[in-house]
Amino acid sequence: MNRPAYVTPAALHNFIQHALQEDIGEGDHSSLAAIPATTRQTAQLLVKDRGRLAGMEVAAEIFRFYDSSLTVNTLLQDGDDIVPGQIALTVSGSARAILATERLVLNCMQRMSGIATYTHRLNQILRGTRTQLKDTRKTTPNFRLLEKWAVAIGGGLNHRFALYDMIMLKDNHIDMAGGIRAALERTHAYVRTLPRPLSIEIETRNLAEVHDVLTVGGVNTIMLDNFSLEHLREAVKLINGRFATEASGGITEDTLRAVAETGVDYVSVGALTHSVKSLDLSLKAVR
Repeated sequence: MNRPAYVTPAALHNFIQHALQEDIGEGDHSSLAAIPATTRQTAQLLVKDRGRLAGMEVAAEIFRFYDSSLTVNTLLQDGDDIVPGQIALTVSGSARAILATERLVLNCMQRMSGIATYTHRLNQILRGTRTQLKDTRKTTPNFRLLEKWAVAIGGGLNHRFALYDMIMLKDNHIDMAGGIRAALERTHAYVRTLPRPLSIEIETRNLAEVHDVLTVGGVNTIMLDNFSLEHLREAVKLINGRFATEASGGITEDTLRAVAETGVDYVSVGALTHSVKSLDLSLKAVR
């Protein structure tokens, strides 16, 4: 699968470098103590769970970043449906290098696969509706790059990557600015000073705030936060396609379909990245 635009070689290598430094530090003393430097080995990455695979590209990058002489043979691809007993990849070369990178590869792939699996499951619930699934910024510090990539592998859309790539006026922005009109008017003035355009999304908490946004205008998306199904339907009718609509707040597997059937364009679900169960994978030496 194609990498999202934000997964640049520089960003990925920066992540890998810092993650390896965190894990290895001054050296992998266990391997240095027990494994001769000349020992060569092949290991297999084994699937032990059902779900959707993610992190294959990351795994290959980690192995090669640490030791470019390692040979990686990928047998499955990101986005593949997996079952226990499959072999996702093999890696051959320095035994010490394989052991040094093993845990980082597994940590990344297990979590990414869990996110991709859950994203795919929610997308299946949305089938037949016009609503698309988005993630949020409720991510693990220093791991957002891979978590959002996993959402994309699972078939979801990425919301803004960070604070710098769009303007999103949440409830605290509105309250601290003195209301929706004040927040939007200042935002429009600010955007005119920027060298590049930024899309604007604003959160609303009730139908009165939706009316306020429609009066001022100049946004791309109106977020409908913690609206009842009845009020979601009213808001979608009121907005009438002038701006994109996004439902958020407490949406679960049980309520997702009903929310989508109100006609909203997007549903954002923080649980895609903050509440998933990692898939079970392991890396074992070939005897």
